Amino acid sequence: MRYIVYFFLFTVASFIIDELMVYTGRLVVFIQSIIRGLLRGKKKKLRKLFYYKETKSLYFIFRRILIVFLLFFKIIFQINKSYKSFIFFFLNSYLVEFISIPFLIVACYISQKSERKIDVGIGPLPIVSHQYQKKAMELYGYKVETYVDQVYFITSNFDIRADLFFKKYPFLHHSLLPIFLFVFTIFRYKSLYFYFNGGALWRTRILWRLEPHFYRLAGVKTIITAYGGDVQNMSHCDNLLYKTTMSKDYPGFRMLRNGIEKRIDLWTTSGDHLLGGCDWVKYMYHWDTLVLAHFTVDTHEWKPPNFKKKNHNMVVFHAPNHVNIKGSRFIINAVEELKSEGYKIELIMKQKMKHLNIKKLMANVDVVVDQLVVGWYGMFAVEAMALGKPVLCNIDKNLENLFIFEGIIKKNNLPVIKCNYDNIKETLKQLIGKKQRLNDIGEKSRSFVMKYHSLNKMGEVFDQINKKIGVYPRKKLVKKKYEKYKKKL
Repeated sequence: MRYIVYFFLFTVASFIIDELMVYTGRLVVFIQSIIRGLLRGKKKKLRKLFYYKETKSLYFIFRRILIVFLLFFKIIFQINKSYKSFIFFFLNSYLVEFISIPFLIVACYISQKSERKIDVGIGPLPIVSHQYQKKAMELYGYKVETYVDQVYFITSNFDIRADLFFKKYPFLHHSLLPIFLFVFTIFRYKSLYFYFNGGALWRTRILWRLEPHFYRLAGVKTIITAYGGDVQNMSHCDNLLYKTTMSKDYPGFRMLRNGIEKRIDLWTTSGDHLLGGCDWVKYMYHWDTLVLAHFTVDTHEWKPPNFKKKNHNMVVFHAPNHVNIKGSRFIINAVEELKSEGYKIELIMKQKMKHLNIKKLMANVDVVVDQLVVGWYGMFAVEAMALGKPVLCNIDKNLENLFIFEGIIKKNNLPVIKCNYDNIKETLKQLIGKKQRLNDIGEKSRSFVMKYHSLNKMGEVFDQINKKIGVYPRKKLVKKKYEKYKKKL
C-alpha cells in the first residue's frame, strides 16, 4: 500500500513539475528580453555595468549561465515527459486490459450458447502453411477459416484480417485489437489451431495469462503446435552452431527467454491437444501427436514443371530468411570456389521475396539448399520436394532416430541430401553433371511429400486430432471435397 501511495504522489508531482517548467521557461525568456533591451538602450552607465575588462561582455556570460540553466531544466523536462509517457502507456494498455476482464468473462459465458458457424480457426500469426492446412481439413469435411492480426511481406492470403478493420477505424486504440479479435473467435470457431505464443490475446500484457481459462470457459477447444521462435528457449538448445548463429541474426531474442518458458508451461498444461514435430520437439516436454512437421502443401499446385531447363550449368537455389542460421555464407563460398575451379555451377540467392515469386524461381533450378545449421527441414524444403527438386539440408541424427523409433519413418527413408557447413562444397561437387541422379532424388522427394505432407495425409492427421477433442466434420461436405480432390489428382 505504501508503494502505491508513493507512486500516486510521484505522478501528481510529475504533472506539477510539467506546469512549473512551462512557466519557468516563459520567465527566463522574459528576463533575457529585458536585459537585451537595457543593453541596447542609451544609458551608458547601465551599459558599463554589464562589461568586464572591456573585452568580455557580462551579458554573454549571463547568457551562457542561462543556457546551462535551461539545459538543466530541459533534461528534467525530458525525464518528466518520459515518465508521463509511461503513465499514459500504462493507462492505455494495462488499464484497458484490467477493465476488459469482466467483459471477456461475460462474453465467454454468452458464447457458450451461440451457434458457431466454423469448425476450425487457424491463426493468428500469418504463416504461409495455414492456407494449405485449411485445404487439408476442408478435404475431410470441416469448415475452416484462417485469421490474422497482421501480415508479413511473404503473403496476405488469409480469410479474416483484423488489422484491416483497425485501419478502417483509426480512432480505435491498438490495445483493443487483441480483445476484439478474441471475442470474434470465441463466437465464430468451435476449435482453434495456434502456436505456443498464444491465440488472439498473445500480444497483450496481462490477458495472455488468462487466455486458456477464457477458452475453457467459452467451450472453445485449443490445439497447440510450434513454428520455431515461440518455443526456442536457447538455454535448452544442445546445438552450439544454432546458438551462435541465432545470436548473430537475432541478438535481442535472448530477452524473450523467460516469456517463452512461461508460455510453453501455460499451454502445455492448458491446451486441449499438443502437436509436436520438426526440431521444435527439443524445446517441448510433452506432445499428444507427433509428426515429422505440420507443414502441409497442395501437391496439385506444387508439382514438377513440364518444361526442360535450357541452362547447362547446375543451378543452385537458396532463399534464406536468416542468413547465419541457414549457413548462407558457406553456400556462397562453396559455389564460388567450385566456379573458380572450372565447374559449371551457379547460385541464385534471394531474400524477402513473395511466396509466388519463389515458386516461379524454384521451378527453373536443379538443386535447392534449405539450411546447414538447424537440424531439420522446413516449409521451404517441403515445397521444393513437391516440385521434384533435390534438397540439401542438415539433418540432426537424434531427431531422425526419434521419428524412426516412433515408427513415423523407416531408416534411410528421408530423400533429403544430408550435408552441413563442413562438406557442402564436396556434396555439391558430387552432384554436378549427374542429371539422372538428381532426377531420381527429385522423384523420391515428390513421393515423400505425397506420403507425409500432402493435403490428404495432413488432413488425416488433423481429422484424428479434431475427433479426439470432440470436433467432428460436416458429413455433407466430405464427399464433395474428396471428389474434387480426386479429380485434381
